[in-house]
Amino acid sequence: MPLLILVILTTAVIYVGSLVLVLLGSLSSYALVVLALPLILFIGRGLNWASPRVQGIQMTPTQFPEGYQIVRDAAARYGLREVPDAFVVIGNGQINAFASGHTFRRFVVVYSDLFEIGGKARDPEALAYIIGHEVGHIAAGHVSYWRQIGSFAMSYLPVIGPALSRSQEYTADNYGYFNQPSGVTGGMGLLGAGKYLGKQIDFDQLADRATTDRGFFTWLVNLMASHPVLTWRAAALRNRTKAGSLFFAPGQTVRGVGGGAVVPSGPVPTFNTQEVLAPAPGQQPAHQLPPGGHPAHALPPHQGQAPQGQVPPQQGPDQTPPTPPAPPAPPAS
Repeated sequence: MPLLILVILTTAVIYVGSLVLVLLGSLSSYALVVLALPLILFIGRGLNWASPRVQGIQMTPTQFPEGYQIVRDAAARYGLREVPDAFVVIGNGQINAFASGHTFRRFVVVYSDLFEIGGKARDPEALAYIIGHEVGHIAAGHVSYWRQIGSFAMSYLPVIGPALSRSQEYTADNYGYFNQPSGVTGGMGLLGAGKYLGKQIDFDQLADRATTDRGFFTWLVNLMASHPVLTWRAAALRNRTKAGSLFFAPGQTVRGVGGGAVVPSGPVPTFNTQEVLAPAPGQQPAHQLPPGGHPAHALPPHQGQAPQGQVPPQQGPDQTPPTPPAPPAPPAS
């Protein structure tokens, strides 16, 4: 809420400033665009509402019934008076969905790659989480016309604007979790690894990296992002005892997905050190040990080479290998 209030106040200052400039006779193009913002936004929302209606496939009880039922259940669970319209549009390989509105209509658009096998999702629980997230944007008022008018300055505030956007995504994640808690792991896997590999991820390992993968540039990536980075997002969904991190990485790893049952995990395995395949210039390879060195990491001997520490038998040029003993004679019958 403090971020939203700050953005609305900034929007009001920009709007009033533009109005004053126009009244004083300074007809700058920027001031005119700002004053025309309500009309521009109204037209944009109308086009955004019309496009899936004429280019997409509507979810109904007889068409994509699985998706329609998810939208209906989420709307009922969130206390909405009406079920939002829902459409499937061609995704061309992209994994995405969004929510919007126009006048008093609210709608959800889901990219087709979330529906794969005969109109059914590869991971129905992950789909329920994602659709619950989008319906959550509607339930939280994020797609309201007046909310978007008041948030006009969000795109022009370099730190506060993205932070407000990330906070809205965390809120929608709360709704997605409330709609389908068991879809969290698959949903994060789907967003991170795609529809084919999403179920193969280790959710705890993904969430752990919010704490173990730190540094200036990871912090900067999140600071500029409109959505929380995936590792921080997974950590927030796993630890339901605190709000998602907006500016700084989570300081402690926990175990347990959701609810208040999470407990501190203690030390966790990390995979942020690169494996060494060859020595640096001037360094001795691990398998060429100095006298008294430990051969635990020595490479196996090549074919025909004696193991380390064993001297091969000396064989001069005039020596011949010893003749093997003759096999014993068979017993007499």
